[in-house]
Amino acid sequence: MMPLALYIHWPFCKAKCPYCDFNSHVRASVDEAAWERALLSELDHALSLLPGGYQLVSIFFGGGTPSLMPPRMAATLIERATTRLQVSDRLEITLEANPTSAEAQTFEGFRHAGVNRLSLGIQSLRAADLKFLGRQHNVAEARAALELAQRIFPRFSFDLIYARPGQTLADWRAELDEALAMAGEHLSLYQLTIEPDTPFERVYKAGDFTLPDEETAAALYEHTLARCAEAGLQRYEVSNFAEPGQESRHNLAYWRGEVYLGIGPGAHGRYRDHAGRWVATTTVKSPERWLTQVQTKGHGQEESRHVPPLERAEEILLTALRLREGLNKGALHEATGVTLSSVAPLPAREKLIRMGLMEENNTHLRVTDAGLHVLDTLLGALVA
Repeated sequence: MMPLALYIHWPFCKAKCPYCDFNSHVRASVDEAAWERALLSELDHALSLLPGGYQLVSIFFGGGTPSLMPPRMAATLIERATTRLQVSDRLEITLEANPTSAEAQTFEGFRHAGVNRLSLGIQSLRAADLKFLGRQHNVAEARAALELAQRIFPRFSFDLIYARPGQTLADWRAELDEALAMAGEHLSLYQLTIEPDTPFERVYKAGDFTLPDEETAAALYEHTLARCAEAGLQRYEVSNFAEPGQESRHNLAYWRGEVYLGIGPGAHGRYRDHAGRWVATTTVKSPERWLTQVQTKGHGQEESRHVPPLERAEEILLTALRLREGLNKGALHEATGVTLSSVAPLPAREKLIRMGLMEENNTHLRVTDAGLHVLDTLLGALVA
């Protein structure tokens, strides 16, 4: 059986964070019954495209803020997916949530619905930085939500954003220690980046704030790697840390180039059709337009196209090199029919290896810790 991951996008938030470039929207009200019907319809359509032989290994409710959806809606979607597909006995069902008091009260409902992994968007353990990041919760609510998640869910994780304006290495050391004291088996730690077309981009360009310089940012990252490893959480992806066996199964499906379906506004998918060809799908981004199209056509797909083998091989290469395990060369060829040298020429690989930025053996190509500091530049040189 081939693994299959399912992503379900809930696009609504209570407020739009200024750093966020995700497809998230604030609405005064949502017709929950209409959205449930539409998501079920698109799920049925997406599943109808698949040939047989797949086993569902993960469901991920992302957003937006999917903890704002009614737990009964999550239960209905989970039931539909698990009824129509063969299911792994280690099925991972993740829900993203915010730690406000109102949303934390729904945790029991989502656990009863079948969610067995919670991902909390904490982002900071400092009051001033939560305000700067536009978050709706306070530090006390964050801590309370983490305690609740630990009691209710078999697995949980939370996110922090570091390399914030004015943050020193000493500041981050203290905050990371606090985070690790509350962490379970998984932690996501992201450096703050300025994304295009966000409120942060406008105020950053206006000079309203500055980010730590490259030297400081590198020191923050190096400390993150060392301190998490000391706490038993190994980096398995650029920004993700876990105990062995506790990695996010869903995100690994993306990074390893496995099949995944995406439903909901702005969701993406990659699957193989009955002829074995890779197909890329995208759905309509606007929530209102997506809902209208699903109601008239039965799905919200905006694009469905065959992905040439070389293009798919490059996609897999670029995501797999974010992983500590790197790219499985045999799996790349099996998935696409393309050899590594066709997408990443040997001379380019050898040059990066001599520079200490990459390592290669008979089975894998991977980026070294030194290469992570210049990952974007490295990837550009590798596939140029």
